[in-house]
Amino acid sequence: MDLTHRPRRLRRDGVRGLVSETSLEPSDLIAPIFVDATTSERIPIESMPGHERVPIDESVTRVEEVLETGVEAVMLFGIPKSKDAEGTRAWVEDGVVQEATRRITDETDAYVVTDVCLCEYTDHGHCGPLEEELRGEGDHDNGPACEHDPTLTVDNDATLESLERIAVSHAEAGAHMVAPSGMMDGMVAAIRNGLDDAGYQEVPIMSYAAKYESAFYGPFRDAADGAPSFGNRRHYQMDPANAREAVREVRLDAEQGADVMMVKPALPYLDIVSAVRREFDHPVAAYNVSGEYAMLHAAAEKGWLDLEAVAHESLLSIKRAGADLILTYFAEGVAERLG
Repeated sequence: MDLTHRPRRLRRDGVRGLVSETSLEPSDLIAPIFVDATTSERIPIESMPGHERVPIDESVTRVEEVLETGVEAVMLFGIPKSKDAEGTRAWVEDGVVQEATRRITDETDAYVVTDVCLCEYTDHGHCGPLEEELRGEGDHDNGPACEHDPTLTVDNDATLESLERIAVSHAEAGAHMVAPSGMMDGMVAAIRNGLDDAGYQEVPIMSYAAKYESAFYGPFRDAADGAPSFGNRRHYQMDPANAREAVREVRLDAEQGADVMMVKPALPYLDIVSAVRREFDHPVAAYNVSGEYAMLHAAAEKGWLDLEAVAHESLLSIKRAGADLILTYFAEGVAERLG
């Protein structure tokens, strides 16, 4: 038996770390923050243990807590004080994200990324104003999107103007980066043009370039109060069955001027993260979403898994697949242990 080749030689303590191919650092992580304009106290998110909605007055304190762990960047999501069919509170000067951004950038050194979308701001919970969807005879697409006929869908082109206004309002408030997540065709070009015209040429765009219509988003919709009131988002988010389409979507966003490419979710789509890493020179981000976080917590509460170990291993796998940045609800806990 020829045992010339013994890979185990390099797995011993002392040399194991020297030959490790992938490293995970706190600077790789972005921590999501939920800021709620409807409350004056922190509200625990039941489906996401360890996370809360925080009032605007506590947004700075919440970000300082993140910074103490070694994480340097946060992503802000807002719950507005009121909603309407157009989502107009998303771009007003005194909006929840705008006010929190001003305070956080004035009082901390955090790098602030803001979510640019409408689902938290519309009273119907979809990612833009609605229009009647035209269908061919006999085309039912697994049933109607709502009880009305004709069915409703998001008006893609009308939404672009809203996304542009949101992004500019965030930049005016001091956001360092904006992150459109609605999966509207042409959204990056519209936002880039709007930012440039307003004098914010240096504000980068992290596009949710390949965002899938996933069953792993449930806890987030509780956290951000952004669940659709009817139907689903299959008519604008990607089909989980498709991989080649993801490369096309990312390429379109790259051509329109996106600076960072996001894949969402992360763990069920590591093949997509890897494909995007191979095909593009841009930084790649991956969103370790709420369902991925919640299921590990649930298993750990049952005593079936070691939460710290599986959290670290999960994020390491995302980094190994090719992500440069990881947006994750595990950011603080993992960063503390890495530090």
